[in-house]
Amino acid sequence: MKLQLTRPLAFIDLETTGINITMDRIVEIAIVKILVDGTKQVKRKLINPLIPIPKNASDVHGITNEMVKDAPTFKQVANEIKQFIDNCDLAGYNSNRFDIPMLIEEFLRSGLEFSIDDKKALDVQKIFHMMEQRTLSAAYKFYCNRTLEGAHSAEQDATATWEVLEAQLERYTQIGNTVESIVKFTGEDDIVDFARRFIKEKGIEIFNFGKHKGKPVTQVLKEEPQYYDWMMKGDFPINTKQKLTEILNKTLLKKA
Repeated sequence: MKLQLTRPLAFIDLETTGINITMDRIVEIAIVKILVDGTKQVKRKLINPLIPIPKNASDVHGITNEMVKDAPTFKQVANEIKQFIDNCDLAGYNSNRFDIPMLIEEFLRSGLEFSIDDKKALDVQKIFHMMEQRTLSAAYKFYCNRTLEGAHSAEQDATATWEVLEAQLERYTQIGNTVESIVKFTGEDDIVDFARRFIKEKGIEIFNFGKHKGKPVTQVLKEEPQYYDWMMKGDFPINTKQKLTEILNKTLLKKA
C-alpha cells in the first residue's frame, strides 16, 4: 500500500550538540521532501552552533567543532530551510519529541515565526513502538530487510525513516495510507506544544506537569494569573511559552 499524499511530506533529521531543546543547538540538518507525485528533494546543511560540540555528541554523530567552524549559523540559513518546508506536513523518527521541537526553537531564536497549526506531524517511531518496540537501525532491518549503513548521518537517517514508513504502510493496513490517517492512528493529531507541558483532552488544553497537572490551562490562568508570569520567566521552551500566551489571549478575548 503506497502512501497517498495531498501535500508534500518533509522527513526531518537533526544532529545536535545534545538533547536539551532549550540549551543545545543543531549542528546538521537533513530534510528529505517527498512530493505528491512520489519524487524526492533533499536539503542537507552543516550548521555552526556557536557553542562547543561536546565530545560525547561528536562520538555519536561524527561531527566535530573543526567540521562546522566555517559552516553557516542556523540564523543564516533559517529562511531557506523554512521556505523548503513551507506547505509541507512534517515527519521523522522521534521527531515529535525532539527534531521538530528543536527546529521550532531554532526558528524562534532566529526571529522567524514557525507554526505547525496548519501541518500534520507524523512520527514514524510512534508507529514502530506501538507495533514492534525497537530503534531506527532495528526498524530498518525489520521492515526493509537491510542493514542501515551510515547511521547518525542525518541524510541517511531521514531517508531510512521514509523507507521504514513505506514498509509500514505495506505491513499495517489499519493505519491507512494518508498523513491524516497515520497521525490519527498514533494519537498525535492534536499536539499543543512539543514539550508536552500541555495536552488536549476532549478539545481542552490541560496542564501535563507540576501542581496543576490535569487542570484546564484557562482555569489556572483565571484562578492563579501569576502562574503565567512564573512560566514565562522559567526555563521552558519558547514554543511552550508561545502556546501559553496564545491560550491566555484566547481567555482574555472570551472575557471581553
